[in-house]
Amino acid sequence: MRKVLLLSIFAALLTQTISAQQDAMFTKYMFNSLLYNPAYAGSKGHMSISALHRNQWYGIEGAPSTQSFTLHTPLKSERVGLGFSLLNDKIGPTSTLGANLSYAYRIPVGKRGGTLSIGLQGGLYNWTADWTKLNLQDSTDPSFEEIQPNRWLPNFGVGLYYSTKHFYAGVASPHLVEYDLRDAENIETEIYAKQYRHYFAMVGAAIPVKGNALIFKPSFLIKNVGLLSKFHKEEAFKSVGAPTEFDIDLSLLIYETFWIGTSFRSAIEYFSDNSSFDSVDIWASYYLKNGLRVGLSYDYTLTKLRQPAEGTFEVMLGYEFDYKTKRTVTPRYF
Repeated sequence: MRKVLLLSIFAALLTQTISAQQDAMFTKYMFNSLLYNPAYAGSKGHMSISALHRNQWYGIEGAPSTQSFTLHTPLKSERVGLGFSLLNDKIGPTSTLGANLSYAYRIPVGKRGGTLSIGLQGGLYNWTADWTKLNLQDSTDPSFEEIQPNRWLPNFGVGLYYSTKHFYAGVASPHLVEYDLRDAENIETEIYAKQYRHYFAMVGAAIPVKGNALIFKPSFLIKNVGLLSKFHKEEAFKSVGAPTEFDIDLSLLIYETFWIGTSFRSAIEYFSDNSSFDSVDIWASYYLKNGLRVGLSYDYTLTKLRQPAEGTFEVMLGYEFDYKTKRTVTPRYF
């Protein structure tokens, strides 16, 4: 029943004009910043590796399942940071597999030890679908004539990232090229399937409450689709967008070892009836002395899917080590 529910929702969404966020979502986005902003590469001053698994709407077959892997490090010059990321995102009959290489040039700014990074990335995405998994009301729908579409989509992205010891801010668009996902033989159909450009803005701080023994860390992430759609050359896409989603996170870092936090996800347009509160989340992360980092999170769903679903879970595994001395170090705040 739950599988039928999700696939029915998915099929209904594909057969009408809708606005939605397409990029993968993570509650522990602060451990996955390279996916959102290539300028983050090398920002920790040493090599950092992170892997995350997200199981959204647990209990519903075909619900989103996402895995990511990121690795980034500064070079010996310290002005240049390099990064690599992998993403596997699956929902219902569709899946996206992407790989990116990131380059960041880091410029010292001001007397407070700040750094401004300019980032570029390039990569390749593979988008596939298997429409045989759907129970279609209309088997002659031209949107599903290509039973198993397979698209290879090269892309590139840009970003800016500024950070000091106790503050950071960044803006980015990780893939700038928009792709039409319709079957080339049905390109004239009025039913659209398109990969849209996304925009991300992030800001956060580390506020000592009791020296290094207790650090208060608020952070804020905004995600937008269709910010510049009114300038699109095609009339059909000039009004395309999605509710501007935001994540507010409040956390405490205790003795630079145990990190616990809570977050809230919704949309700025909540009161326009185009969106709703999404979730309330709790999470925790622990830094081991050998540089290993482990973490867990749980999202309590606030939408109508709260009834069939049993929440959303994420697990994270990472490793921090010093590039120059090849020894583990106390992790930086960001």
